[in-house]
Amino acid sequence: MGQRRSLKESAAHTCPRQVSARRRRHLTRQADETQLRAPSRRTEHQAEPPAPEPSAGDRSNWTKLPPPLFRKVVIMLIDGLRDDFVFGSKGVKFMPYTTYLVEKGASHSFVAEAKLPTVTMPRIKALMTGSLPGFIDVVRNLNSPALVEDNVITQAKAAGKRIIFYGDETWVKLFPKHFVEYDGTTSFFVSDYTEERETLVPNLLVLCGDHGMSEAGGHGASSMEELNTALILISSAFERKPGDIRRPKHVQQTDLAATLAIGLGLPIPGNSVGSLLFPTVEGRPVREQLRFLHLNAVQLSKLLQENVPSYTKEPGFEQFKMSERLHGNWIRLYLEENNSEVLFNLGAKVRRQYLEALRTLSLSLSRQVAQYDIYSMLVGTVMVLEVLVLLLLSIPQALSNKAELEVPLWSPVFSLLFYLVFLVLSALHVIVCTSAESSCYFCGLSWLTAGGVMALISALLCAVVSALAKVFADGKHLRKNPAHPKARWSELDVLILLGTLGHVLSLGASSFVEEEHQTWYFLVNTLCLALCHELYKNCFLRDDGEPQPCSHVEQGLVSSEPALWDRNIHCNVSEPHRVSKSPTSLDTLRGYEKWMVLASPWVILTCCRLLRSLNQTGVQWAHRPDLGHWLTSSDHKAELSVLAALSLLVIFVLVQRRCSLTSKVAMALGLLGVYCYRAAIGNVLFPWQRDSKDISKGVIEARFVHVFVLGILFTGTKDLLKSQVIAADFTIKTVGLWEIYSGLVLLAALLFRPHNLPVLVLSLLIQTLMTKFIWKPLRHDAAEITIMHYWFCQAFFYFQGNSNNIATVDVSAGFVGLDTYMEVPAAFLTAFATFAGPVLWASHLVSFLSSETRSGSALSHACFCYALTCSFPVSAYIILVTSLRHHLFIWSVFSPKLLYEGMHVLITAAICVFFTAMDQTNTKS
Repeated sequence: MGQRRSLKESAAHTCPRQVSARRRRHLTRQADETQLRAPSRRTEHQAEPPAPEPSAGDRSNWTKLPPPLFRKVVIMLIDGLRDDFVFGSKGVKFMPYTTYLVEKGASHSFVAEAKLPTVTMPRIKALMTGSLPGFIDVVRNLNSPALVEDNVITQAKAAGKRIIFYGDETWVKLFPKHFVEYDGTTSFFVSDYTEERETLVPNLLVLCGDHGMSEAGGHGASSMEELNTALILISSAFERKPGDIRRPKHVQQTDLAATLAIGLGLPIPGNSVGSLLFPTVEGRPVREQLRFLHLNAVQLSKLLQENVPSYTKEPGFEQFKMSERLHGNWIRLYLEENNSEVLFNLGAKVRRQYLEALRTLSLSLSRQVAQYDIYSMLVGTVMVLEVLVLLLLSIPQALSNKAELEVPLWSPVFSLLFYLVFLVLSALHVIVCTSAESSCYFCGLSWLTAGGVMALISALLCAVVSALAKVFADGKHLRKNPAHPKARWSELDVLILLGTLGHVLSLGASSFVEEEHQTWYFLVNTLCLALCHELYKNCFLRDDGEPQPCSHVEQGLVSSEPALWDRNIHCNVSEPHRVSKSPTSLDTLRGYEKWMVLASPWVILTCCRLLRSLNQTGVQWAHRPDLGHWLTSSDHKAELSVLAALSLLVIFVLVQRRCSLTSKVAMALGLLGVYCYRAAIGNVLFPWQRDSKDISKGVIEARFVHVFVLGILFTGTKDLLKSQVIAADFTIKTVGLWEIYSGLVLLAALLFRPHNLPVLVLSLLIQTLMTKFIWKPLRHDAAEITIMHYWFCQAFFYFQGNSNNIATVDVSAGFVGLDTYMEVPAAFLTAFATFAGPVLWASHLVSFLSSETRSGSALSHACFCYALTCSFPVSAYIILVTSLRHHLFIWSVFSPKLLYEGMHVLITAAICVFFTAMDQTNTKS
């Protein structure tokens, strides 16, 4: 057995706006000359001998795998190693020896294109299996399951080769029992070290990256900077003549698996769609070259036969058969010891034919091999549609005075319907799962779990039928007893309806998905103008268009009674808006209040315009400079420090006004700790600090803030429990809700980068202006206020710099205050930092509604409207993605958006649970 030798070195490189200095190092694989075959995931490959050379008549030919090309292989995989970090000017500056090897050493260099998704775990799977991972692997990236698909590592282990690993523990999770020695480290907490030893020849060193990165330092999307990675093969077996200039060739990342398998004398993984990197074998004899190419072509042709029924008509398969025939003719001449020029020319022709066949087969398979689990997709879609239809049919009951949803399911008719539907679905499930040839996620579940899903679908269907029957019954009753006048829709109602429908329709176009932030920016701006129009009309005009004194504005500001009207108390749900309001005079208001009422919409518009300039997002204009780029540059650290300090001060002023004394002190100390944390890691400066030499990890400072966040949240929760169990005090409850909200604000201030603190400040400012000078004076009902909150929370999601591109997720936020990787806290912090806008606006909505009205129906109406407003676009988008699954941009545009929507649904569910809990508390108090 060959003795394993490890190698690890750091490669320094920089890029503008790099989010972190983390660099994962992956070190794998070692092999000796043993030639045993590894088991494959597909049983048809397990007992197959290697394909022999094409027939050469009665003469003998090779029937075994060729000997390995390399005695040992060392792979050094560097996270985010973009191609220009090695081959560009940065490589000359930061990786001079590697650049020398590329330009003059015994090496072959390539630019390997990574397919989506460009995150670590799916790319490792592509490198080792040669197949194309699914987009769902993005979700599994931080908690990778064991890889069961046929791969090079499994083949090498079955061949008795010793494999030693040092680096990112993702490899250990993917291959849990494959390494005889390993040391896995968390990729965000890795310490570099260097080990240099003499190696025997011929060995192979592979230097590569799993994916690239954007200019902002993120990754996960489809830009060229994230797709193109460096791939360098270094070995003394690669002879290089003086003056031989080799420019990096563009290849696919999946080509590495086939190249490593051939180089180690192993079978090519059965699901690999890659082709051999021919420069690695061009120094071998012609017969060996053709043998390697033939093995690769046979493997790809078998995979084509399994995935394409009409494979015989595929151009790649026809080219492969032609190559085999020419290969057989060449072998016949070779065995006759014909060393003429004819043999040489024919060999070159066969080689070109094989290479063309491999290219065509690989391209065809990359397009055809994607398989969709239609059955599981349909099951999920049906469940989502049932929930949406049930919500739509429940609108009259949910928005009525009682705010109760009654769905009778226990009658004999619905019980019988439930059992019949359950039996039909169960039978269908058995038929599909026993006859399906391909793997299916839903069929892979236990029968008990699958039965539970079928029961849920049946119950939802019965609920839909029940709600539909009630709607028809109520309609007949209203036609017989027309006791209510015709409903009137306000201009704001029409805007909300058209805006929601327009946003849903826009999701069918990839350009609108990429630039969705523009849709929400337009909607909130239009909303502000509509509110301004409504405010001015109510102040200066009567319903007939004649001038009148300002109506109902004063009451919302000077009345001591709760200003929020639940209009459904005064009118039937079929007449949702409006009721007459007693006129008052604008002149009776105090001066600053009158002008703030009139100026608030314009102030909010100005804030939104400033926020649009802070972070460029999307695709078309993401490369343009913005205020965030200017602030984060090293030349403007002093300006950023001043802005961060002022932002934290304003946050305290806006939040502390309704907190208890204890929470005020905790908030002040917590915000001070936020600045100290950012100064500790070098983002901002203290007044007495001129440079950033004493930069630390800031773990102590961040944990200091976490303590105050938990303390404030604990205080708020204690007040809520006290108001519910002990005192039944409405005031204590409102203070408790506000303290929970303020604790979340403090956590957001900690996780937001310093240049994004103005986003938090302006969010709080807009909430304050809307609360005091718009919602109270205009007396909007709970449904309208809820939808306005939802629109603003969506806009602030993009104001943070987020997008529907995975590369904009700030993963570093999940490690604030941690000195080692802990999955649950890291996932929670990352999710909160990403969706801070929706969470903060939703928590503000609960606090506002609870403080402005003691009516239990307000929170119930808000919860229902919030769930409906969120579920409508999600349901429509799921149907769109299912129907567009073969779209050109399904992986680069539509799938990332679907992941964001899935996470948004989970957050919405948590928010609705919080709504329900507060509604129960409000009802009991």
